[in-house]
Amino acid sequence: MFKKILIANRGEIALRIIRTCHEMGIRTVAVYSTADRDSLHVRFADEAVCIGPPPSRESYLNIPNIISAAEITGVDAIHPGYGFLSENADFSRICSEYKLKFIGPSPEVIEAMGDKATAKETMRRAGVPVVPGSDGVVASLAQARQIASDIGFPVIIKATAGGGGKGMRIIQSAADLDRLWDMARNEAMAAFGNDGMYIEKYIQRPRHIEIQVVGDQYGTVSHLSERDCSIQRRHQKLVEESPSPVVNQELREKMGEAAVQGAQSVNYEGAGTIEFLVDEDGSFYFMEMNTRIQVEHPVTEEIFFFDLIKEQIKVAAGEKVSGRRYYPNLHDRFAMEVRINAEDPYNDFRPSPGRITAFHKPGGHGVRVDTHAYQDYVITPYYDSMIGKLIVSAFSREEVIQKMERALDEFVIEGIKTTIPFHKKLMRDDRFRRGEFTTRFLEEFDFRN
Repeated sequence: MFKKILIANRGEIALRIIRTCHEMGIRTVAVYSTADRDSLHVRFADEAVCIGPPPSRESYLNIPNIISAAEITGVDAIHPGYGFLSENADFSRICSEYKLKFIGPSPEVIEAMGDKATAKETMRRAGVPVVPGSDGVVASLAQARQIASDIGFPVIIKATAGGGGKGMRIIQSAADLDRLWDMARNEAMAAFGNDGMYIEKYIQRPRHIEIQVVGDQYGTVSHLSERDCSIQRRHQKLVEESPSPVVNQELREKMGEAAVQGAQSVNYEGAGTIEFLVDEDGSFYFMEMNTRIQVEHPVTEEIFFFDLIKEQIKVAAGEKVSGRRYYPNLHDRFAMEVRINAEDPYNDFRPSPGRITAFHKPGGHGVRVDTHAYQDYVITPYYDSMIGKLIVSAFSREEVIQKMERALDEFVIEGIKTTIPFHKKLMRDDRFRRGEFTTRFLEEFDFRN
């Protein structure tokens, strides 16, 4: 087992990893930018090293500075968390060159799954259902027109190196394709330095269902069932829950087997997520694989009483996974997470940085808050606007929603705007409470009334 781990991240996920490391008897090293000198992950790590000024490219994305911090503190592994360098194959490769264990998959797997067109072809060869579309990157607008004509409109064009909705456009007609093709490519190039695009049939009212997997160094993969991440705004998840209100046991088993099959086909090591779109008739299609821990991992932890960060670390140290297919006991545990962001929901979710003048976390049975914030903490404009995650669990979905309502009422954050009012309204919406929603739900949901 590792003696000391550097956490190449910040905020709530860095603090989350530190907690598990300390429970395992592993010493920790935090890295931080000058903007984060007062962050809790800096305070609670055993050691902390400043790696640069606030801009991410000069600190949390600065590989030489992070490797230097690892060398001077004598760590034997690096945990990348999520975001930043967590899916950067070059970083994984450099860690290996410096004899530092990267807690995650190999550079080759990150590259194969990070390129969405390659990932799709890999999953198709592994027998995992994929959305009809292009075989790899589309070379030209003319080729895109031909593929769209063959599979039929509407289609969706996506950046092959993309994420977070960048370089993504829904195309309803040939005229739309001509108008939006270059716009999407330019956006992809600006965001990722890669303007490669692929095209797929657009599933019009899907659910976004993901399967949590963990693979070891010996070719064995376990899965821990599904999370429903369909409540999204501009392709950014806002609410996640498990089990999904629309997934029955037959579909659950089929998706779980497909996810294991896909992960085993690339010799996947570590915690990862296979993401699917599920259409209205119950057919499911591979969308992408995230080769890291997910923001929403606590949902799975709560229904299975299972520490995914601990499992990540154990697998990286050479221990075996169980090989089990974990399925929720539908009479036992349900869990839901909402993301509390420093955003103004009444002003198009505009970021709301600033000092938190009052901060009170909710408590009680089945209530968990993962956050790095506290009273007088300053939310800076440099990074993601997430303040924390509120996770609740209970014995039915109805109880979960009631508990979430109560916990949101108790959650006090003053001095900045947050998404708490939005989540309160959502929990009271009849359609949401019935589980009747798709990824387009928020296009039709007016929480202001």
